Amino acid sequence: MATTTPPGTGSRGAPRGSTRAAPPARSRHARLEAVDAWVRERTRLLDSPLATHHILLATTALLVVIGLVMVLSSSSVESLRIYGSQFTLFKNQATFAVLGALGLLVASRVPARAWSRLALPVLGVSTVLMLAVFVPGIGHEVKGNRNWIVLGPLQGQPSELAKVALVLSCALALVRKRDVLHKPVQLLGALLPSCALTTGLVILQRDLGTALVMMVMVAGMLWVVGVPARFFALAGGAGAVVAAALVLSSQNRMNRVAHWLTESPATTADIQGLAWQPVQGQYALASGGWWGLGLGASREKWQWLPEAHNDFIFAILGEELGLPGTLAVLALFGAFALACVRLVRRSQDLFVKVAVVGFGTWIIGQALLNIAVVLSLLPVIGVPLPLISAGGSALVLTLFAIGVLLSFARAEPGAPEALRARESVVRRSLAVLPRRGAGAPDRSRGRRSS
Repeated sequence: MATTTPPGTGSRGAPRGSTRAAPPARSRHARLEAVDAWVRERTRLLDSPLATHHILLATTALLVVIGLVMVLSSSSVESLRIYGSQFTLFKNQATFAVLGALGLLVASRVPARAWSRLALPVLGVSTVLMLAVFVPGIGHEVKGNRNWIVLGPLQGQPSELAKVALVLSCALALVRKRDVLHKPVQLLGALLPSCALTTGLVILQRDLGTALVMMVMVAGMLWVVGVPARFFALAGGAGAVVAAALVLSSQNRMNRVAHWLTESPATTADIQGLAWQPVQGQYALASGGWWGLGLGASREKWQWLPEAHNDFIFAILGEELGLPGTLAVLALFGAFALACVRLVRRSQDLFVKVAVVGFGTWIIGQALLNIAVVLSLLPVIGVPLPLISAGGSALVLTLFAIGVLLSFARAEPGAPEALRARESVVRRSLAVLPRRGAGAPDRSRGRRSS
């Protein structure tokens, strides 16, 4: 039997001409309040005394993970050709990452005040290792630079430890002489011992890239202590003279700088020669395009791009991960730099401020130098990308330096109290956990014996 609806109603029982009551639209004021509450919540997290510590640790961990992935991808072909396994170079890098993580953990637990007392011992150890480079049978020359030592199965670059020594010793000297830094003779006397034992020995090893990084580190530390601007002009002129002398002393460097100034290899011989590496790096970035070829799909790593897993790993990253991958790495380095700035502003110890600037300019300055070389904004100078490029001593000592930064972050105003409160919460939480089998019913009772 057909059913009928009451007159004046729709097919679903609602009165004709009427609509369902829609939920009240969210007003613009309410949406703005929600956004403001979200921003306040995130800002409150940044106001935590442990925010600097967490940002430094998180950005470092992400960069190391990205580095391990890219080393595995970019070195697989070279590793297979040399060692017969595509994982050999990656395993070496992973081993050094674990060692560096242990060094970071140990350094982060050292009290911040103790680093000023450790500055001179670290300088002495680095000086001995730097001098060992010139000892026959121990020091080895690689690509024109005598900056490697080999002791049995162990090998490394002492210049990486010299960076740590330079930061700590210069910070100590500048703090002790802070009242006479406006006098050129006093300033030179404060910096000469540490700079001569680190930067001077690096220059004697003909390592231009590391020497430039050290000059940037010293400039950053001089700036934060308030050295007059006229001294920067003198220091910049002296640094330019040293860099020019290093370039003129090597035909290889002269040719690279000449190619960079012309920016266009005119002959095939130029492309097959010194221009090969920067040109192939540009090809890698160009072939990656906006979104990249995909992880592991690089073409340049098939023995086209020299040092694909080391100095030019940023080109492989751009080729495989495209613009999002390169911007993500830049954003992580930017967050690391902002964390260093926050640590400088919140610290109350002048030694900590100067040392943080030294370590920060080391890592950020070296990263910018490497990326500028890959983008052909600078001539090829052989500087690895921190935390990402393959290299054992560089990765271990960089992580150790970040451990020192974490030690300083743990001494920020309010940070020790927050750490103690967190540890007490963890201890109480562990104390209330039931012991194994204590809270579980004994089901063995009442069971029938078989």
